[in-house]
Amino acid sequence: MKPDAEHDEEKIERLRRAMYSRKLSANLKDKPRHALETTRPIVGEDWRRPEQQAVSTIVAPRTIGLARTALRWMLVASIVFFLVALAFFGYYFTFGGGALSASPNNIGIVVSGPVQVASGEPTQLQITVTNRNRVPLQYADLVITYPSGTRSPVDLSTDLASQRISLGTIESGGQRQGTVSAVFAGSGGAAANVKVDLEYRIEGSSAIFVASSEYVTTFSSSALSVSVDGNVETVSGQPVEFTVTVSSNAAAPVRDVLLNINSPFGFTFVTATPKPSSSGLWELGDIAPGAQRQIVVRGILTGESGDERVFRFAAGTRKTPQEEKISALLAENSFDMHIAEAFLGLSISVDGRTGASVAVAPGETVNVSIGWRNNLSTAITDAVIVARLSGIQINGETVTVPRGFFRSSDGSVIWDKTTTGGSLASMPSGASGVVDFSFRVPDSATLETIRNPSLTVTVNAAGKRVSEGDVPQNLQSTAAQRIAVASALTVAAQGLYYANPFGSVGPLPPQAEAETTYAIVLTLTNTTNTILNARLTATLPPYVRWIGIYSPASENLVFNQNDGAVTWNIGTIDAGVGVGGTLPRQAAIAIGFTPSTSQVGQEPVLLQNITLTGTDAATGDSVSRILSNITTNIAGDPGFNSTQATVIR
Repeated sequence: MKPDAEHDEEKIERLRRAMYSRKLSANLKDKPRHALETTRPIVGEDWRRPEQQAVSTIVAPRTIGLARTALRWMLVASIVFFLVALAFFGYYFTFGGGALSASPNNIGIVVSGPVQVASGEPTQLQITVTNRNRVPLQYADLVITYPSGTRSPVDLSTDLASQRISLGTIESGGQRQGTVSAVFAGSGGAAANVKVDLEYRIEGSSAIFVASSEYVTTFSSSALSVSVDGNVETVSGQPVEFTVTVSSNAAAPVRDVLLNINSPFGFTFVTATPKPSSSGLWELGDIAPGAQRQIVVRGILTGESGDERVFRFAAGTRKTPQEEKISALLAENSFDMHIAEAFLGLSISVDGRTGASVAVAPGETVNVSIGWRNNLSTAITDAVIVARLSGIQINGETVTVPRGFFRSSDGSVIWDKTTTGGSLASMPSGASGVVDFSFRVPDSATLETIRNPSLTVTVNAAGKRVSEGDVPQNLQSTAAQRIAVASALTVAAQGLYYANPFGSVGPLPPQAEAETTYAIVLTLTNTTNTILNARLTATLPPYVRWIGIYSPASENLVFNQNDGAVTWNIGTIDAGVGVGGTLPRQAAIAIGFTPSTSQVGQEPVLLQNITLTGTDAATGDSVSRILSNITTNIAGDPGFNSTQATVIR
């Protein structure tokens, strides 16, 4: 028996042969179609089944009612939200930023820079502008507004208030990036704000649109610092003095610096060194990196015992030289002074000068004045004033005391009612007076083995008064003044021909239109105090040539070809140089002298305008020495005589 599949295939094959066979195809006939009869339904069309009426609690339970209420409120809230959103977007795209084809909100301005900057030093900021609008930005300009006091890094004397940079056209999706540099000025911890605006236009409109951003940083340090040195306590009505030092902490010069001093109530300004340009304002000029400016202020402070007085100091720069106020604050400080009660106010002046330290010269006669004043409301009786000198030894024979007595056993100067003709027997309230004495400072030879010699004048006063309870009281008061002795610095210049360490060439006496070479030796000696920042300058005349040789090579000598200036940057001159058997400090330069026929019979100058400047480290005073010009009359050179000084034909 064949499988079903083979059987079916065989039947299909027979049917195919019958369809295509001429003999069998005639036997294939269509079957007759039968009409569809209508059948009656067994169940009637009007048949219905009665349903049992449901209980209302089953049809609408309470939970379903609450759900319907919640859905109703949700629908209301949705409608309200839709209306608000429709109103917002309608306003935004009609009147707001969305109505613009180039909205500022689609412009990104990113300013990148350090979180903290150092005042007075150049700072770079990176600015990136991105156009996220669908249209280009035309005539785009970047406008940068800097904080007050900002300077240009190219020229620190130029105030940089704002800067405009043209960016041209920024295409849709385009970006512009660049850096700007500025020198910010401010006090440490203060904030600096830089505003960046992008001004642009869009096609078909003449209006200028603006997109803005801001960069904020703080100052890590100040370009300037202000320090104050002075007594923190004084007596009412007595002279006070303090020194204000303005120092530069910047890496570049700070231009046109101003110092403002705000004095407290009760302070009366007397004088200052240097003097102010206007009330409470000093113009300090440019301050180089690491340099300082000092102002010594003197005045009188009055007040009640126990009062506290505060001086306030501010340093900074201004926009223009015509302004008389600080526009960019760089440093601030304050100084508190306490007013104490003293029964007898004492003040000491040396040669009419006061201060923390007064400088005098070796061998000089010094006059010391002691002022006194009764600050009490009652009289002082039997007053005694005693002054003592301590420090370097003073020869008692040089001490002179008008209306007083010098006691050589302990070096004290004494004034009382017997020496002053009774003026100290009774001092009424508010009474004042002066006692004085003088002495001579030891000379340089005596002091040459002493380093930083100084004296201290200490004054003690004592007296009596009757208190409000009729009880006698013994009173005391004291004051002191330091006297520094300046160093004896000497400078010498010598021309050499025969003893020329470089070897001399040319005729002597010098001959017109023929070159003669000389050496000029500069010699420094210093006694007691170190000299700081010393520098010697001189000038070569136009007929004298700088050969370019100097000795020793360790010294810093510079020649300026443009003006013929010779500068010896000495630096520090140690105490004791050239004294007590030590070698002096020297420098020698080689020069060539070619006289003109117009100089025949003359002794022309070889080196002129010789000046040495510096600062005495012990006294703080400036030191200056000016030498005579060096001519062809080089007396002192071994083998030289005066007949060889005059130019011959």
